[in-house]
Amino acid sequence: MSENNLKEIWDIALDNLEQEYKNAGKEIEFKLWFNMKYIEDSNLTIKVSVPSAFMWNQMLSKGNVGKVKEKIKQITGQNCEIESVIVEQQIFEPEKESKDSKNEEKPTEPSKTGIETQNSSESQTPSQLNFFSKLSKKTENTEKTSRPKNSFLDENMTFENFISEEGSSSNFAYKVAMDVANNPGFKRNPILLYGGCGLGKTHLMQAIGNKIYEQYGEKKKICYIQSESFLNEFVNSMSNRKADAFKIKYRKLDVLLLDDIHFLQGKPGIQDELFYTFEELKKNKAQMVFTCDRPLKEINNMTERLVSRLGSGMCLNLDMPNYETRKAIIYKKLKDVPPYNVGVEISEEVIDYIARIIETNIRDLEAALEKVTGYAEFFDGILTLDMVQQQLQDFYSGPKIGNITIGNIMKTVAENFDITVEEMKGKKRDKKYTNARHIAIYIAHELTDYTFMDLGNEFGGRDHSSIMHANNKIMEMIKTDQNFKQMIEMLIKEIKEKK
Repeated sequence: MSENNLKEIWDIALDNLEQEYKNAGKEIEFKLWFNMKYIEDSNLTIKVSVPSAFMWNQMLSKGNVGKVKEKIKQITGQNCEIESVIVEQQIFEPEKESKDSKNEEKPTEPSKTGIETQNSSESQTPSQLNFFSKLSKKTENTEKTSRPKNSFLDENMTFENFISEEGSSSNFAYKVAMDVANNPGFKRNPILLYGGCGLGKTHLMQAIGNKIYEQYGEKKKICYIQSESFLNEFVNSMSNRKADAFKIKYRKLDVLLLDDIHFLQGKPGIQDELFYTFEELKKNKAQMVFTCDRPLKEINNMTERLVSRLGSGMCLNLDMPNYETRKAIIYKKLKDVPPYNVGVEISEEVIDYIARIIETNIRDLEAALEKVTGYAEFFDGILTLDMVQQQLQDFYSGPKIGNITIGNIMKTVAENFDITVEEMKGKKRDKKYTNARHIAIYIAHELTDYTFMDLGNEFGGRDHSSIMHANNKIMEMIKTDQNFKQMIEMLIKEIKEKK
């Protein structure tokens, strides 16, 4: 129940902080990153409204919520907690035009592209722009035919939302995936989509599922699941003596979409189960789609018979899209995909800048776009290049490369130390081999999303603590030895150029 005992304290704390930011010349920063409105309090817990989860997370990560709590503690001598409630800005219906105002210039409705132009900015207030932007989206969304939903799938991951350049490997994968969705179980079965993180493998996989579900509905049993969840479910079924139920669930499917199969390396029990599930589904002409972050030949500790089955259909590589495709992706997301289509005005100059600097993967591109559009909502929907450069300079100061393989890293380091990859992965403990091994582990950890456990499997089946020790050792050497640091940087540069 609301007590409102801290309402006055809250106002004083915010006023004090605002004054501090004004004195430091950061008034705009205060208005953006302290956008919290008091609702009520109870038992030293203050509930506030914020415009979006994105903004709340940013305020938490920047420490601004902590600053408010600290200011309240200085005033009251007590610690408090702050809880958030997401309250979107209410859209009010504009007043009807009176007869006396016939000659007034009416606001021009923004375009429905998501990239708006303001041809008559003098006649439109920011609130009117915001209203018509959201109204146009509401009308557009209502006109669209509702798409069937499946609880396993993300309805935004469709073929319509996937953009690729004609002639690229990703475009070939797109065409094959579309063909599979139109002929599930009969053509190109199974298919394996592989490539670096954030390049669209999961998107294409789920697009297949969404397309099949759109055509057949509940007539076909479709299951999308990540390999880690698949493993956990299998282990639980064995522990609870429900192995038969697990087998029935997965071997009676019409469509199995299994994500990140590299997670199953070094786990023979689940590999055996997947092998027999594969055989049963293949016999029943059920469609199977798998994803992996590398080619099958680079997966270690996977049974030969399972690798043979997984690679028996079509193996399709997805590459990072080029500059032109990245721009097309940005336009598409601004037009159709939440939360990017917020109706903000983004110039060609800004779109060009984002497309040029984000060269890692699509996931990073989406994160950059979400950040700048979220920022723009608090500046009347307008973004300048200076704003974007400021917002992204720290966020992407050292991005990871999205399509570098472990094999490429090992080969490059081994060549520079005049040893073979097998010697690097082997048990030899001579300094020549251990140095190369530790350096390769460090670089792999820096340039890929592999966990220490994954790297242990790649580097000869070592445990994760040994991998962590090797990584930390190289990190310490970089801090204390400038020549060693330069050597590592040269190796990384060489690996990036080979990707």
